[in-house]
Amino acid sequence: MSMYADYLKEKTNDQIIETDKGFATYRYLEGQGVVYIVDLYVKPEYRKASVASTMADTIVDLARKKGCVKLLGSVVPSAKNSTDSLRVLLGYGMSLESSSNDFIIFRKDI
Repeated sequence: MSMYADYLKEKTNDQIIETDKGFATYRYLEGQGVVYIVDLYVKPEYRKASVASTMADTIVDLARKKGCVKLLGSVVPSAKNSTDSLRVLLGYGMSLESSSNDFIIFRKDI
C-alpha cells in the first residue's frame, strides 16, 4: 500500500485501487446506493490500454456487492486535460447527470 493510500485510510472514508499502471480513488455515498469515482489516474504510456475501464469495472463490481445502483464521475472543465477526462467518462458509457459553473457530474446505472 502506498503512502497516499495510507493517508486516505487515515483521513477519509475514500477507497483506493492501485496498480503499477495507475490508481483510482472512490467513495460510497452512504444511504444513496451510489459510488463516486473521485480520481482516476493512468500513466501516459498505458492510457490506450483500457486500464481506466478495468479500474472502473473493479469499482463497479465492489459497489454492486454493497448494493450500489449508480456510478458517478465528474470533470472540472477548467482543469488541465479536461477534454480527455470527458472522453473517458463518455467512452465508459456515462451520461450527463448535472452541471454548474465549473463542475460536470456524469452518471451510469450499474
